[in-house]
Amino acid sequence: MVKRLVLLLVLQGWNNGSTSLVNVGVLILGLPLLIGFALLFERFILVKLISRFDKIQEYIFLMTIGWCLGMAELATFLSLSHEIGAFIGGVVLASSPIARYIAESLKPVRDFFLVIFFFALGASLELGILYTVLVPALVLAGVMLLVKPFVFKYLMVKLREQANLSLEMGFRLGQISEFSLLIAVVALDTGVISHKASYLIQAATIITFIASSYFIVLSYPTPIAVSDRLRRD
Repeated sequence: MVKRLVLLLVLQGWNNGSTSLVNVGVLILGLPLLIGFALLFERFILVKLISRFDKIQEYIFLMTIGWCLGMAELATFLSLSHEIGAFIGGVVLASSPIARYIAESLKPVRDFFLVIFFFALGASLELGILYTVLVPALVLAGVMLLVKPFVFKYLMVKLREQANLSLEMGFRLGQISEFSLLIAVVALDTGVISHKASYLIQAATIITFIASSYFIVLSYPTPIAVSDRLRRD
């Protein structure tokens, strides 16, 4: 989490027209304030409001969406970005005792916005530029899919996990992180990287999503497995 926030802060510093450490340092000063407010508000106010009306799903929906949007606006007030505020708001909710209930209650909404995000991302791609990075994206995606599962397996075996389970977890985590899509979009908007570099990251990430999902559905238990033997909730 900390590394991701620092990376977003660095990109925000470039967005303000300066690459100096002073500019980034000014932005970092607002980060503890935002995190402290989020933790205190969630502990003493947000949890109590949600637990009081937790049987009303519409209320939970409005409260959580309003919380994340409010954190995004508060972040801009502190000279941070919307992405940082929404990210902190989501992490704070995920670490709270009501996270599992919120995840189950808002699962259709989460899936809907995921579809919208990927649709908007795909609609913004310029095919002329995408074709120029297709081969490097395939190479990068192939390397990640071949290396990451066995790296995860090695690390988990070192932690005394079973080899078969470690390899399965490695394949499940073998795709490039979806956070790289956010980084690619933010970095492109701030002018840190070019269109080609951004499209390379996005294309490689999406390719790993497709290949990894296809392999997992055919090989391991999932709710959407093709085989009845592997279909599990």
